[in-house]
Amino acid sequence: QVQLVESGGGLVQAGGSLKLSCVASGRTFSIYHMGWFRQAPGKEREFVATINWSDGRTYTAPSVKGRFTISRDNAKNTVYLQMNSLKPEDTAVYYCAAPPPRRAVSVEPAGYDYWGQGTQVTVSS
Repeated sequence: QVQLVESGGGLVQAGGSLKLSCVASGRTFSIYHMGWFRQAPGKEREFVATINWSDGRTYTAPSVKGRFTISRDNAKNTVYLQMNSLKPEDTAVYYCAAPPPRRAVSVEPAGYDYWGQGTQVTVSS
């Protein structure tokens, strides 16, 4: 089992920045990659970014590419999401997620078994 705990959400004005953190615990040696997703009220959960735990390769959704950056600190078992130039449409609950061992990278929520509790990000206009 893998446990994930997000932090760093909050209220920010449009154009501002936030940095989210996700700490993993438990069977972290089984993690090959981790992802960030978000879910706005009344909408489906949406892929944001993913990172390979060993070599740091990343993939970011086109909707946030150039504004959001995913990174990780292996020593701290932590993955980050730096969000710049925030827009009101970025308002959502942000979740980090980890797949079961050896599952390929996916942009679909169904590809991930472990989820954090989520952290609210609200961007005011």
